[in-house]
Amino acid sequence: MVKRGLEATIIGGGMITNDLILPSVYHLKRLGVVGNINVCALNTQPLKALKANRELSEGFPGLDFQAFPAIDEPEDKSYPELYKQVIAGMEARQVVIVALPDPLHYRAVMDALQANQHVVCVKPLVLKYSQAEEIRELALERGLFVGVEYHKRFDRRSLIARRQYAAGHFGEFRIGEAKLIEPYLYRHSNFQNWFTVDKTDPFTYIGCHYVDLVYFITGLKPVEVVVTGVRGRFPNGNEGYMWSHGRVRFENNAVFSVINGLGYPDDGAGSNEQCMSLFCEGDGRGSLIKHNDQFRGVTHSYVEPLGPGGSYFNFVNPDFFRLVPWEGNGCKPIGYGCDSVTTLISTVSRIEEACAAQGSSESLECRRRLLREIDDQGIIATPANSYINELVVEAARKSVTQEGRLVEILYEPEPHTEEK
Repeated sequence: MVKRGLEATIIGGGMITNDLILPSVYHLKRLGVVGNINVCALNTQPLKALKANRELSEGFPGLDFQAFPAIDEPEDKSYPELYKQVIAGMEARQVVIVALPDPLHYRAVMDALQANQHVVCVKPLVLKYSQAEEIRELALERGLFVGVEYHKRFDRRSLIARRQYAAGHFGEFRIGEAKLIEPYLYRHSNFQNWFTVDKTDPFTYIGCHYVDLVYFITGLKPVEVVVTGVRGRFPNGNEGYMWSHGRVRFENNAVFSVINGLGYPDDGAGSNEQCMSLFCEGDGRGSLIKHNDQFRGVTHSYVEPLGPGGSYFNFVNPDFFRLVPWEGNGCKPIGYGCDSVTTLISTVSRIEEACAAQGSSESLECRRRLLREIDDQGIIATPANSYINELVVEAARKSVTQEGRLVEILYEPEPHTEEK
């Protein structure tokens, strides 16, 4: 651990910052991994909501962040470039956490790297392979870590399946399906301002989780993508893809189907619906990897409407993220979502600690060596070891905007996508 905690700047004050990133960073501050915390947003509205969050204040008593813009600024005033000033004012090689809508990732990540900062970015990293390569090259040149927050990699189910598959216990993946339907209430959130047909779609936003999982578990590369979208209108009139169906073919001709959408009933018991089945075969037998993630064996029925959509009876997921009592003050975050965020930030701390005592040139080579080791290990998603995701979302965007046209992913002479 570095002697002084890393300064952490979160760019984006929305849902994922509230629900996962900020509480995870708060806990790292208690552990000494993180020092000062900054949160940058377009305007003060989400920052005020974070400050007023009762669960956060009760769970992390005495902890706070510096808001950019300042809380007392008018809510109707926007500051789209302010985060650049904040990261420029940080000491070199701290950590910037990019928690923005998908189309804004590339610019923010590049700005952070050019300011000589390590980066953690919510998935997907970017929407084009060429952008991922640009990020990889700049990060390696400067000895900076870039980690992509594919938190499902840290679900114990996924880690168990990866190890068992590598040992040959499932044979070879042949066909599968996955589903992740987010709540209908997302349509009334800030999603309606950016989740539009020209920018993203449900497959790109959440289907990428499951394509990444297939690659993470099996090591198979995708070679063909078809995505069909179902259009609808948000309450503000903006048009978006509310539903999507993706089909991905892998290099061994295995086929994977993914259904996504913004439409899980607000009256439903769960916060979403999600599951995955991978059918495999080998040695004259069939095999199966099946994750029923929409129901994890815990149900609560409350005396007040505490469910995501105001429901009383709820399926409770104790595995992704929860605040629970612990031996310290307040609460402790647990779950694979927290594990993912804390692992990525702690990796930055580990790199800096390992290379801190060396001269500038030796430190750079030390950091590069550790970055290559992380790439090769393949647990943490980085631009070098998860680039197939950028190829998939690039192909997906080409396909969905052309009403489900088939798009190939080719790896020679250089990775690229081609409409067929």
